[in-house]
Amino acid sequence: MATPRQKLNTKEHKTKLKVSEAQIAVHWKEEGYYRPPAKFIGQANLYDPDFVAKFDEKYFPECFRHYAELLDWDQYWHTTLDTEHPPFWKWFVGGKLNACYNCVDRHLAKYKNKAALVFVPEPEGESATAITYQELYRRVNETAALLRDFAGLKSGDRVTIHMPMIPELPITMLACARLGIVHSVVFGGFSGEACGLRAADSGSRVLIYADGYWRNGKWVDHKAAADIAVQTAKKEGQDIDKVLVWKRYAGKYSSDTPMVMERDYFIDDVLQDYRGHIVEPVSQDSEAPLFLMYTSGTTGKPKGCQHRTGGYMAYVTGTAKYYQDIHPEDVYWCMADIGWITGHSYIVYGPLANAATSVLYEGVPTFPDAGRPWRIAERLGVNIFHTAPTAIRMLRKLGPQEPRKYQYHFKSMTTVGEPIEPEAWRWYYDEVGKREAVITDTWWMTETGGFLGTTVPAIHAMKPGSCGPAAPGIHPVIYDETGAEILKGSGKAGNICIRHPWPGIMQTIWGDHDRYIKTYYSKYNKNPRSKDWRDWPFLCGDGAVQAADGYYRILGRIDDVINVAGHRLGTKEIESACLTVPEVAEAAVVPVQDELKGRVPEVYIAVKPGVQPSQDVIDRVVKANEEVIGKIARPKHVYIVPDMPKTRSGKIMRRVLAAISNRRDVGDVTTLANPDVVEQIRTMVQGKDTITTQEALPEDIATFGQNE
Repeated sequence: MATPRQKLNTKEHKTKLKVSEAQIAVHWKEEGYYRPPAKFIGQANLYDPDFVAKFDEKYFPECFRHYAELLDWDQYWHTTLDTEHPPFWKWFVGGKLNACYNCVDRHLAKYKNKAALVFVPEPEGESATAITYQELYRRVNETAALLRDFAGLKSGDRVTIHMPMIPELPITMLACARLGIVHSVVFGGFSGEACGLRAADSGSRVLIYADGYWRNGKWVDHKAAADIAVQTAKKEGQDIDKVLVWKRYAGKYSSDTPMVMERDYFIDDVLQDYRGHIVEPVSQDSEAPLFLMYTSGTTGKPKGCQHRTGGYMAYVTGTAKYYQDIHPEDVYWCMADIGWITGHSYIVYGPLANAATSVLYEGVPTFPDAGRPWRIAERLGVNIFHTAPTAIRMLRKLGPQEPRKYQYHFKSMTTVGEPIEPEAWRWYYDEVGKREAVITDTWWMTETGGFLGTTVPAIHAMKPGSCGPAAPGIHPVIYDETGAEILKGSGKAGNICIRHPWPGIMQTIWGDHDRYIKTYYSKYNKNPRSKDWRDWPFLCGDGAVQAADGYYRILGRIDDVINVAGHRLGTKEIESACLTVPEVAEAAVVPVQDELKGRVPEVYIAVKPGVQPSQDVIDRVVKANEEVIGKIARPKHVYIVPDMPKTRSGKIMRRVLAAISNRRDVGDVTTLANPDVVEQIRTMVQGKDTITTQEALPEDIATFGQNE
């Protein structure tokens, strides 16, 4: 039930609804502030407001030298930012460096015996394994020698890596970076077909796999996906010469899928010829591509986001040091998967460039129970924790008081991936952080390389539901659909853009410069011929509102806005209102067609363990939306489902729910973590004998949730 402080009085409600279709209606209340504890401030890397002031707009772009100078350069740059060919910016032009050297070699003199990586297997009976910086150096060099001399790869070549969360994944990435090979890591939970399509798009002729891994208590035969990937790539016109396979257990092949002669090779076996080999890091131009990261697009074809070496490394090193407050002495655990951008930036490159100890966990956080993360944190002495709202909600649902049982102490906690509702934020702060850790609620995306919105945790207060101000050096602007700027404190929301380039920004979409411009710049660029960077605001794809205090609240993807009778409602607002009902553990909102209003929200909720589905819960969800947002947000239906359809990484697949609500084919759901629940939900919503249609839907519904 919504509390009185969450209700809007009638006058305020009517005022808030006076928005045009060009704007997104905002109804969330502003929350109070939480101050960072003195103990945290006293040890923070960044506690001086004068340093933050060095990133003021008047110091652009030279302010980013403060990040770049955290790295070791083989050759210093002569131009910080080249804007000659917008929007294809060049950073630290003339500079040369090697990403692997900055993550490994330069730490040996001081930290060679310190753990660089700690691998935690999912089976709780298997011991964690620590890999020191010295051991990491040895293994990366040997792997680089194999890639160069056995696989025939060289600087500029692309290689596609489809692997789970095992140490050999970052080892392989760093080996590629050592040679200047452009790696494209595909999330381990994706299908072989997805891998093959990405390999073909990038022109990879070598795939790197693992034989298998543990996931939610079950052994996954991962090598089986390699054969599908090779076949898929071939259909797309790309031949795969070699498939290199790591063994999850040394000396033992753990897949039922046969190796193909003269194509498939066990890396462990071939490495015997390269023991003790040292490969000098290949000095790379600052603008040389470091990696490709594919992200879904509403057109169906994944976009290969191409990230540069110098600017990206500078940005993730600086943001990891100053906003996650990573010191070499810290034990840092990001629970994301390396197959996503968060894992690249804030498991591998950012933490290792800062000489941190970075934890890798193989499995799901709730196996065998919801206490698993806190046991790992206690045993390893983790003091910086980083996860997504999806995981936070899941852990809150399954084990709301589990953190109290364990003696760990976090100084800092990060949240990433999507907006976090104030209710979930407070549980994260109170229960997981034990009211002694700061929360850095970050906003960014694959294309941006690193954080765009975040508090500086030792300087800024935290505010539930808001990521905070822009990161130092980042200059957002919010436009409505007509291009008019929406000012802070107006209570109105629109499309958030970034006015200035920054070092972490992607270079382009691999092989498709036109699509890059069309996707991220054409909406608000007034003059395509302009060479002035001020004419090229970067469209982030999120709706946002800026409060009078300068803090940004992200309302979700622009694609996830529902236009109800001319009022553009952010789905995240509605979901947050649902979560104010204590019995509700998770909520997902999708648009459904309506004869009178055009679109109306339809709500799916999952209740907490021990709570019985009831009409009372449904009624209170409806009431909460009416009280927190207004009658305009009243859902057409509320469905209590046994579970949400989720990806292997735990994200709710709203596009599947939207397809069910609109009587559409849900498509291929075999790669979901729980595909069986889709049919259960479909039957609940449509009935047993309903036949889905293929009739055309408005584009905003047809493409809803596809960017997931």
